[in-house]
Amino acid sequence: MEIDEIVRFVSALDGVLAQCPRPGDPGVPEIAWGDTFFFYAPDGRLPRAQPFATIVIKDYPGDEGSRLRAPHRFRLNIAAGAAAFAAHTGHPPRAGVPAPDPAATDTLFAHPLYGAAGWLAVVNPGGRTASVLPALLRGAHAGAKRRQRPAHRPAGRLDDTETAMTNSPADPGS
Repeated sequence: MEIDEIVRFVSALDGVLAQCPRPGDPGVPEIAWGDTFFFYAPDGRLPRAQPFATIVIKDYPGDEGSRLRAPHRFRLNIAAGAAAFAAHTGHPPRAGVPAPDPAATDTLFAHPLYGAAGWLAVVNPGGRTASVLPALLRGAHAGAKRRQRPAHRPAGRLDDTETAMTNSPADPGS
């Protein structure tokens, strides 16, 4: 799967806002330029929430293991939630099991920094991972949609994705 193909798929989901910062965009830190951030934003305005998926094209400080500095490499990151995370890794997010080689391509693994928050990642998705990524992305989108907390939902009830996201670090882009 190529970046454009992923962007088209996710952007076609209901209420998705894809933020693709470019050099010089006002209010966007330089480190985010060139990456893509997917939000559930049915009103079209950037929400004050973490994205439910990201595509990063470069290494972030403290997250160089995927070797994204090499040409033609990118990583898709997905807020999968605890259940999907466990289904794809064989353990719960907070188990502390080290991910396989984070530079391996077309291999789904716990995000190097946000795995404990239920995030999955894949460098240069291809034939081995392409069949599971649409369902994971739809699930992450559904989780973001649920977190919008409709008025009829009892306060204080969090699903597994919300619990993971509430306890995650502030920067989901890396």
